[in-house]
Amino acid sequence: MAGTGHPGLHSAVEKNGHTGPRANGLCSEKAVKQIRGLSPSVNKFLHDVFDTVLEDVLKKSASAGSKVIDFLPPAELSKRIDLELRDDPEPHESLLDHCKKTIQHSVKTGHPMFLNQLYQGLDPYGLAGQLVSDSLNTNLHTYEAAPVFVLMEQEVVRKVCSLIGWSAGDGLMGAGGSLLNMYGINLARHRYFPDLKKTGMHSGPRLVLLTSEESHYSMTKGAGFLGIGTDNVIKVKCDERGQMLPKELDKAIEDAKSQGSVPFFVNATSGTTVTGGYDPLGAIADVCQKHRLWLHVDAAWGGAVLTSRRHRGLMSGVDRADSLLWNPHKMLSLPLQCSVFVTREQGLLKAAHASGATYLFQKDKISYDASYDVGDKSIQCGRKTDPMKLWLSWKAHGTRGFEQHVDYVFELAQYVYDKLSNRNDFKMVLPGPNCTNVCFWYIPPSLQGVPEGPEFTQKLDQVAPVIKDRMTKKGNMMVQYQPLEGVPNFFRLVLANCETTRQDLDFLVEEIERLGADL
Repeated sequence: MAGTGHPGLHSAVEKNGHTGPRANGLCSEKAVKQIRGLSPSVNKFLHDVFDTVLEDVLKKSASAGSKVIDFLPPAELSKRIDLELRDDPEPHESLLDHCKKTIQHSVKTGHPMFLNQLYQGLDPYGLAGQLVSDSLNTNLHTYEAAPVFVLMEQEVVRKVCSLIGWSAGDGLMGAGGSLLNMYGINLARHRYFPDLKKTGMHSGPRLVLLTSEESHYSMTKGAGFLGIGTDNVIKVKCDERGQMLPKELDKAIEDAKSQGSVPFFVNATSGTTVTGGYDPLGAIADVCQKHRLWLHVDAAWGGAVLTSRRHRGLMSGVDRADSLLWNPHKMLSLPLQCSVFVTREQGLLKAAHASGATYLFQKDKISYDASYDVGDKSIQCGRKTDPMKLWLSWKAHGTRGFEQHVDYVFELAQYVYDKLSNRNDFKMVLPGPNCTNVCFWYIPPSLQGVPEGPEFTQKLDQVAPVIKDRMTKKGNMMVQYQPLEGVPNFFRLVLANCETTRQDLDFLVEEIERLGADL
């Protein structure tokens, strides 16, 4: 553009070590290219960053002797890292230092002692796939923009459908489990009430959806976001293991109908967040069939068992579902985010979500079949090319490799459950591990032998938060705690990282005992 220029470009070049010629007060093409990352200096910076990631993240994360977190409270962390964004550029040395400090004070979720969340570990092939797809920096909406990734996504969807037991289906990858659970709700609504897409909820009946009282909060969020209303989410009772009771589901549906509401959607969970419960899919499918309701399965956490011949029985009846969500970034340690949504209803994703933007989805394309333009199946226009990380990992491990991973972490869960069950200073919340969730209390010396009652419960409720605080500040491991309705705070240990060993779990038990010895 003649007569215009970016006054900051030249200073950026000089400050970062890129001296480029100027003509008539404007940055030259060469200087602009250097800013865009084609210079030797930028190449060196990228190599330095990659080397730092390999050394300080990947290598150190695999060592149990390193810290999971070098924790600082917000005020101290704000002083430690220069967070201010300025008008002038900084040299590469400063940028690299920012990267190193960010790594130092971030949680190493690939560490074998990071047992805090459902995402753990870091699959190297998934990371490689993510590096490739991110470097290509394209958008998964049309075949012309992302030809390889469109085909990869189709293969991932086909394979997941085959694991479920469907001969055909449709699906996509998207921005996390919460959003894709909402896809299930929206598809069900469109399946039964397609006119609401145009006319809005005011023209329809009072719709209600049903989910277990132990299900993920995205069901309530989704009902609010989609205009169904959080008051129209019916929470169904569960048994002591956190699994939905089919008879209670049937009763709740009948009660809703008797009040003039219209049930349309049931969410069953395979691997609840806290207790790891697997809802009985076959019996729930019977209820849904009886009432002609859409059955969605939230298998974000526990869906990986479909790769295991030993454990896939936990999801018996899944082939009767209408839709399913699975997050391989959880139990299979794929890089965040890696979320797959599938449905047996072909064409419904596009019918429910399409807007037909003509600047993207022209129907008269000559070089390929326009059906490969998949963007209208998603509510997003911009969509990351997530399929490659899962596709490459699947290529590297095969389904049998995923199976070995799943079987191993289930064995770890049983090991630590048995270990804790045989000690007097620990008490289990549930009778046996659910999925790979192990829920327990630590009973400190001051409470051992004390009769259970209101005072005991009140004091026990304070134990886990204190130990967690000490644990975080020490930084050598992380385990989550939480309450459950009517139950004092307890630890929820989840296992997903195949780098975690039995020796690591022995250390965890001993360390909790040390951290709580004076309580």
